[in-house]
Amino acid sequence: MLVELVASRLSQTADQFEPPKPPKIKQIQQIAKEQNATLIEYSIIHHPLMVKIPGKREWQVSELYIWVVKPTGKVTFHSVDLTKFQNESHLTLDQLVNKIPISNIHEWNKYLKKLHKVLIQPIAAELPKNPNEHIVFIPDETLFFVPFAALQDENGKYLIEQHTILTSPSIQVLSLTHQQNEKLKQTVLNDVLVVGNPRMPKVAINPDEIPRQLEPLPFAEIEAKKIARLFNTKAIIGKDATKINVLQRMKTAQIIHLATHGWAEDQGGLGSWIALAPDAGDNGLLTAEEILSLKLKAKLVVLSACETARGSLTGDGVVGLSRSLIAAGTPSVIVSLWNIPDESTELIMTEFYQHFQQAPDKAQALRQAMLVLIKQRYLPLNWAAFTIIGEP
Repeated sequence: MLVELVASRLSQTADQFEPPKPPKIKQIQQIAKEQNATLIEYSIIHHPLMVKIPGKREWQVSELYIWVVKPTGKVTFHSVDLTKFQNESHLTLDQLVNKIPISNIHEWNKYLKKLHKVLIQPIAAELPKNPNEHIVFIPDETLFFVPFAALQDENGKYLIEQHTILTSPSIQVLSLTHQQNEKLKQTVLNDVLVVGNPRMPKVAINPDEIPRQLEPLPFAEIEAKKIARLFNTKAIIGKDATKINVLQRMKTAQIIHLATHGWAEDQGGLGSWIALAPDAGDNGLLTAEEILSLKLKAKLVVLSACETARGSLTGDGVVGLSRSLIAAGTPSVIVSLWNIPDESTELIMTEFYQHFQQAPDKAQALRQAMLVLIKQRYLPLNWAAFTIIGEP
């Protein structure tokens, strides 16, 4: 489990390590207070469905449980009837979430409003009034793939216009990433790794496919050079961005920004990869499994690539690139839920780092970057895929 992976990395006495126990209500209240954030935990409840075949039992999604934990310690509980929701919308919750990345972008408003109605409306009165206060969503099952920032209320306002948003795989992981961040807090920011538009490798997604050359990403190169200038460093681009070079730099870097192609494996998740330049005897693909074995010192890792938040759904979250980075010691990860146009990725990432340099609140910086694109009338396709997981 991810909780055990992160806790074992934080433990100073590995030989006497004991897996953490599920938190009790007082611990959960303490975590909300430490974070100074409103925690929102979702749980999708399955009830047995009566079937005619003797001895067989099928299950249906029937309820959504929502817990809201305020930094004051106040805890409230809500239940949403998903069968009623499904009858009204003619879609299951899973179908609704999965439709967003593949739908015509002009249909998005309809789906984003439906998701707001079921996920946010029941708890809207309990959300903080100050847009600068943090909200941490702790999803369940398919809800890990919800673009919370883009959910729209009945007036067409996006959630990110009203709130500062993060996500976490669990309340325990949130506590552990906070501890990890505290360990790294005193380190001076003098090592920033920026990679953009590596010389692309040839890739076969399926074993029976002929490997095909990945398309170059010219705006990712522009993005990397702009970000590198902000930190007075030099971006690693083209043929220099080999896996060997990048891995060597990742071990010491305090911020890691990788602007390239990404791919999420939905069966197992550890085969998910980030594309780097191929080298002798090396295909250039940095996998989630390889990242899992690293010990990183980075306060923040940004995977400015497609679908880096996705992977294989399990009982404790998504197995993929984001999970591997958190397990490797990174308290904050920014990843994406779908394929984003190269040009708008460059825009939002440049905006993010400009705001991050002014005030080192990663969640606030990402919110401000999104607000800039909203003001310029960019559709959610161009900005809502990005999500910050872990510590703000």
